[in-house]
Amino acid sequence: MNSLLQTPLYALHLEHNGRMVPFAGYTMPLHYAPGIIAEHRHVRSHAGLFDVSHMGQIRLHARSGCVDDAARALESLVPADILSLKPWRQRYTQLTNATGGILDDLMVIRESNSLLLIVNAACKASDLAHLRTHLDTICEVQPLEDYALLALQGPKSEEVLAPLAPAVQDMIFMDVRPLTLNGVPCTVSRSGYTGEDGFEISLPAIHAESLARLLLAHPHVWLIGLGARDSLRLEGGFCLYGTDIDQTTSPIEADLEWSIQKSRRQGGVRAGGFLGAEHILAQLTQLENDSQLEITRRRVGLRPEGRAPVRHNAPLYADSTLQTSLGVITSGGFSPTLNAPIAMGYVPPSHATIGTEVFTELRGRTIACTVSALPFVPTNFRRSRSV
Repeated sequence: MNSLLQTPLYALHLEHNGRMVPFAGYTMPLHYAPGIIAEHRHVRSHAGLFDVSHMGQIRLHARSGCVDDAARALESLVPADILSLKPWRQRYTQLTNATGGILDDLMVIRESNSLLLIVNAACKASDLAHLRTHLDTICEVQPLEDYALLALQGPKSEEVLAPLAPAVQDMIFMDVRPLTLNGVPCTVSRSGYTGEDGFEISLPAIHAESLARLLLAHPHVWLIGLGARDSLRLEGGFCLYGTDIDQTTSPIEADLEWSIQKSRRQGGVRAGGFLGAEHILAQLTQLENDSQLEITRRRVGLRPEGRAPVRHNAPLYADSTLQTSLGVITSGGFSPTLNAPIAMGYVPPSHATIGTEVFTELRGRTIACTVSALPFVPTNFRRSRSV
């Protein structure tokens, strides 16, 4: 573990007796004394503070000085509409390759004069190289290596953060604001990967520990580790890069077509023009026309019978004889909210209809799994300002 990187909150994790494990090249807390289930439930009922400083932050400045030029440039690499993204809003999308696979999934924030990308920890070096290879003549691609990222998640998050920055009370899901917290300029988004209301806070790394301690002083807030982060994102039906999606998976296969706006689809004002567009838009057109010839698999939710969780890489079969292979489970675990096992995986479109029964094997036993709607647990994002 000595060769692993540390986040700015490493000492704080040790102080709180975090169980440290390797993750994406960093040593990160899996959980603290309460344990994963208690931490998961605390986020659902109160507020949890996650250290996500291992994630990459990359800023794109157009060399022309016009942020629209940076947006147009980035649209050559992602299928989302970035140009029409309003200032201080953000959007989920994917970096794609020439065959339509996903190099990474990311958040794109439109600031006043630049774009801020939040990318996955394991991909940030390759993402940076990819962006520089394709965008360098148009954009300055700047990694924010001395920045940290904190996620405050749960229904009490606004109550915790509002005394430090009252403006957060006016924010809705996917809003972003430049705010001062504890005397430090921060970029605050109302977003997260837990399915709960909450905020993500980007700030200079040297100030991360003091802000974290201030937030932890609130009686609603616990430190939360990677274990609960994973069970929460699974309940929300969110993909984990490298597990549920990768370079061999298209956004359509991954059930992420909702992230491709109408303007980038066939017939849209800026249709295509991104890496892999021919493959992705062909699949999307077939999906919309219910003619899925090129789509061989789709990501689905699964509810296994019994109480034992099924895990990553467990095979899926068409019937209980386990003779006809369908696909594989990519994420699986126990849902503390539903008090039952849940999973996600890939099956052919013919078996992707909600209610379809498929099968897997667990420790020598045949387990039936029912295809389920996603998310497993309804999200609690604040989508309206009239609250």
